Amino acid sequence: VQLQASGGGLVQAGGSLRLSCAGSGRTNYAMAWFRQAPGKQREFVGGITWNWGTTVYADSVKGRFTISRDKAKRMVYLQMNSLKAEDTAVYYCADRNGDITTRISEYKTWGQGTLVTVSS
Repeated sequence: VQLQASGGGLVQAGGSLRLSCAGSGRTNYAMAWFRQAPGKQREFVGGITWNWGTTVYADSVKGRFTISRDKAKRMVYLQMNSLKAEDTAVYYCADRNGDITTRISEYKTWGQGTLVTVSS
């Protein structure tokens, strides 16, 4: 199974962008978004469970980002609003068998990443 993230680009601060990830849709799996800014470690952004659509977000994006899924299309989306310069990063989608966790090592399948650049 391979994941495919897309939708990155250049946006002004305060703007919006939606990322997409073609996932597996596997039962009992969780999909998550991570990001890695230049010179920084990869960090958890948020996640969603395929079965119930339960979501978890990092404090830094809570209230601004929304994760959703389309089970029929096997797609997961990251809607990013009120973007800030500090949201600039390469965004990755990943999945794991089980519940959402913030631990990077728990995710075994990763997409290739898509670059989001927020200009201030």
